[in-house]
Amino acid sequence: MTNNHYYCIIMAGGIGSRFWPISREAKPKQFLNLSRSRKSFLRLAYERFAKIIPPENIIVSSQSRYKELVKKEIPEISDENLFLEPYSRNTAPCLAYATYKLLKRDPEAVMIATPADHLIYDDELFKDTILKALDYASCHDSLMTLGVVPNGPDTNFGYIQVCSDVETPKGEPVKVKTFTEKPDKELAEVFYQSGEFYWNSGIFVWQANIIRAELEKHQPEITTLFSGWEQALDSPEEEAFIEKAFAGCMKISIDYAVMEKTDKAWLVPADFEWHDIGNWEALHSYRSKKDLDGNALKAHKILNKDTKNTLIYSDEDNKLVVIRGLDNFIVVDTDDVLMICPRDDKQLKEIITEIAMPDYEEYR
Repeated sequence: MTNNHYYCIIMAGGIGSRFWPISREAKPKQFLNLSRSRKSFLRLAYERFAKIIPPENIIVSSQSRYKELVKKEIPEISDENLFLEPYSRNTAPCLAYATYKLLKRDPEAVMIATPADHLIYDDELFKDTILKALDYASCHDSLMTLGVVPNGPDTNFGYIQVCSDVETPKGEPVKVKTFTEKPDKELAEVFYQSGEFYWNSGIFVWQANIIRAELEKHQPEITTLFSGWEQALDSPEEEAFIEKAFAGCMKISIDYAVMEKTDKAWLVPADFEWHDIGNWEALHSYRSKKDLDGNALKAHKILNKDTKNTLIYSDEDNKLVVIRGLDNFIVVDTDDVLMICPRDDKQLKEIITEIAMPDYEEYR
């Protein structure tokens, strides 16, 4: 199959709540520059896949309210390649919509589905891995995912276990056995030592008609909302059709909706440097340049003493940040919010839940 039938869906519709307070509803994480470059996550994703997929086949799926932000980061993208959702409903409804849109455009479509917030630094190895997945998916009845070869028992990621009862050449596609959500430290160590587990990258590759069939098999409560898509999509009625469909959709990820249920899941091992910057903890791990006390620092000027294993982040120019006596904390300073809390995912989730209350609407 020629690469004219290859497409990439960059999913960029989330609000990045785990990066509050710098990621806000008005400008979520995917439009921010938190990397070592001067480019946003979304721009980096686009440039990465433009080396693999014809640019006219790269699609950004986002919310309608982010259209101008997408266009600012990717000015060369056409309106036809913006799949805009009225509401955020997680990745399963997002990919159902994208699948039906692609099938109307090209019944032979083979699609990559990728989050917008990854950082990858070996473009050639990444390209080779993606092409291997595309080649396999093009001629097999399978749902492919990229499984990152772990370099330690990290608890920030979900894990994928592969079948070990069949001998598979190193680096070749292998059948998936189970998906596991983020484990605790002890279980992550067991997974890592077993050699049967990979980190779940959240990058998928499949034929559009196969993911359509699996969505309709495992999530009819979603796909029935898209009944009539053949006539409605790419017509004057599309906006009203999608508004109604998404209003009725549950919030559910493609992992829960399909990948954990299907018997067609396969994995391609990915051995490139990969960072999923999903929360403040991941950013602390990503920032390899730490001081001797394990502090990850980003600010105009910092004076810190007796502080260890702490992430200090300030986007305020000309401000001196003074920290003393903290251990395993996150300190984030913006123009309207100062957040100081332990590096504890549970406590961060509690803060995000409280920010959703009406009293804090102006800070969301």
